[in-house]
Amino acid sequence: MKPMVILGVIVALLGVLALAIPEFTTNDTKNVVTLGDLKVQATVPTSHSVPPILGGAAIIVGLAMAGGGLYQKS
Repeated sequence: MKPMVILGVIVALLGVLALAIPEFTTNDTKNVVTLGDLKVQATVPTSHSVPPILGGAAIIVGLAMAGGGLYQKS
Protein backbone atom coordinates (compact mmCIF):
# COMPACT_ATOMS: atom_id res chain seq x y z
CA MET A 1 0.00 0.00 0.00
CA LYS A 2 1.21 3.50 -0.79
CA PRO A 3 2.52 5.68 2.06
CA MET A 4 0.26 8.60 1.05
CA VAL A 5 -2.84 6.42 1.47
CA ILE A 6 -1.70 5.15 4.87
CA LEU A 7 -0.90 8.66 6.09
CA GLY A 8 -4.26 9.92 4.83
CA VAL A 9 -6.14 7.18 6.66
CA ILE A 10 -4.22 7.92 9.87
CA VAL A 11 -5.01 11.66 9.64
CA ALA A 12 -8.70 10.90 8.98
CA LEU A 13 -8.85 8.52 11.96
CA LEU A 14 -7.25 11.15 14.18
CA GLY A 15 -9.94 13.57 13.02
CA VAL A 16 -12.68 11.10 13.95
CA LEU A 17 -11.01 10.59 17.33
CA ALA A 18 -10.87 14.36 17.87
CA LEU A 19 -14.61 14.61 17.21
CA ALA A 20 -15.41 11.61 19.42
CA ILE A 21 -13.25 12.74 22.36
CA PRO A 22 -12.99 16.55 22.15
CA GLU A 23 -11.44 17.00 25.60
CA PHE A 24 -8.68 15.05 27.34
CA THR A 25 -6.64 15.45 30.51
CA THR A 26 -2.92 15.02 31.10
CA ASN A 27 -1.01 15.08 34.38
CA ASP A 28 1.99 17.34 34.98
CA THR A 29 4.42 16.56 37.78
CA LYS A 30 6.10 19.68 39.16
CA ASN A 31 8.75 20.12 41.82
CA VAL A 32 7.26 22.18 44.64
CA VAL A 33 10.15 22.16 47.14
CA THR A 34 13.74 20.97 46.86
CA LEU A 35 15.82 20.69 50.06
CA GLY A 36 19.10 18.94 49.31
CA ASP A 37 18.19 15.40 48.24
CA LEU A 38 14.55 15.79 49.35
CA LYS A 39 12.09 16.70 46.63
CA VAL A 40 8.40 17.41 47.15
CA GLN A 41 6.41 17.01 43.96
CA ALA A 42 2.81 17.77 43.06
CA THR A 43 0.80 16.23 40.24
CA VAL A 44 -1.45 18.77 38.56
CA PRO A 45 -4.11 17.67 36.04
CA THR A 46 -4.25 19.82 32.91
CA SER A 47 -7.27 19.80 30.60
CA HIS A 48 -6.90 20.18 26.82
CA SER A 49 -9.68 20.65 24.28
CA VAL A 50 -9.67 20.11 20.52
CA PRO A 51 -11.92 22.44 18.50
CA PRO A 52 -14.52 20.57 16.39
CA ILE A 53 -13.47 22.48 13.26
CA LEU A 54 -9.99 20.99 13.60
CA GLY A 55 -11.39 17.45 13.77
CA GLY A 56 -13.57 18.01 10.73
CA ALA A 57 -10.70 19.54 8.79
CA ALA A 58 -8.47 16.57 9.66
CA ILE A 59 -11.11 14.17 8.29
CA ILE A 60 -11.41 16.12 5.02
CA VAL A 61 -7.65 16.45 4.57
CA GLY A 62 -7.07 12.78 5.43
CA LEU A 63 -9.67 11.58 2.94
CA ALA A 64 -8.24 13.89 0.27
CA MET A 65 -4.75 12.52 0.91
CA ALA A 66 -5.96 8.91 0.77
CA GLY A 67 -7.90 9.57 -2.43
CA GLY A 68 -4.97 11.34 -4.01
CA GLY A 69 -2.69 8.49 -3.06
CA LEU A 70 -5.01 5.93 -4.67
CA TYR A 71 -5.16 7.79 -7.98
CA GLN A 72 -1.46 8.69 -8.08
CA LYS A 73 0.59 7.13 -10.90
CA SER A 74 3.37 4.84 -9.74
